[in-house]
Amino acid sequence: MTFDQIKTFLWVSRLGGFRKAAERLNLSQPAVSSRISNLENELRVPLFERGPGELVLTKHGTLLLAYAEQMLFVEEEIKQRVANPSEAEGLFRVGASETIAQAWLPEFLTAFSAQYPLVNVDLTVDISLNLRSALLERRLDLALLMGPVSEFTVENIALPPFDLHWYRSTSNPQTDLSEIPVISYSSKTRPYRELMSELSRRVGPKLRVFASASLSASLKMIAAGIAVGPYPRALANDFLASGQIVEFDPGFRPPPLAFTASYLAEPRSYVAENSAEIAREVALLWDKTHPK
Repeated sequence: MTFDQIKTFLWVSRLGGFRKAAERLNLSQPAVSSRISNLENELRVPLFERGPGELVLTKHGTLLLAYAEQMLFVEEEIKQRVANPSEAEGLFRVGASETIAQAWLPEFLTAFSAQYPLVNVDLTVDISLNLRSALLERRLDLALLMGPVSEFTVENIALPPFDLHWYRSTSNPQTDLSEIPVISYSSKTRPYRELMSELSRRVGPKLRVFASASLSASLKMIAAGIAVGPYPRALANDFLASGQIVEFDPGFRPPPLAFTASYLAEPRSYVAENSAEIAREVALLWDKTHPK
């Protein structure tokens, strides 16, 4: 019985299948199946009930899972207290919202790579709703998203917020929100819902709202004079610098966007914990050196 077999068993149990475990461990599915088969042969007991759908642990598998979690916890403690972080290897899956991707994500990846030069990074940029689902389904190790994620299994590290400012095209001076459409984040996001609630009260039935998951496309629509909208300066800087858009005040501003670096607390991952702290430090430094 080897530690690799125990670790593979734990991830098959956690993720409910050989394919998902293979993706998480960066192995082939036959390699995962072979490890589990060899472990069962050595222990002389079945660990999973095999059938359609997700695998189900047997009573022997349930007992082994408790020991496997303890072993993985000890491994993470050793990595944290004894091992050299620069020697860590493997695949680390990071998800980030577009706001962070256009702000300090490059600095985060640089700092992460400096500390973990042998770790490969798989990066996903998506809306926070999808990032949250991917994290809870264990398809991400770290999510930089509009949070926090309100699940007891998730640890959330608060990140600096992004203030929102209203922008219009320099070629279209119209700022009457009953006359020109407002463009906002995806309709599946909290900023969209909060903005719609406030605008419905202030503007009424003449309100027209466009929703877009692509923030860069939204700002291009503002620059073209099609709509106006509230966005962080981190996204608008290039358009401001080129003179395509300007700020204006419609009489109110939506609340700042709150972000967290979120990761699963169990099974414990020192790389995930440390990467969240790296994200916080990078974000704080970026926040101090960039106008809000």
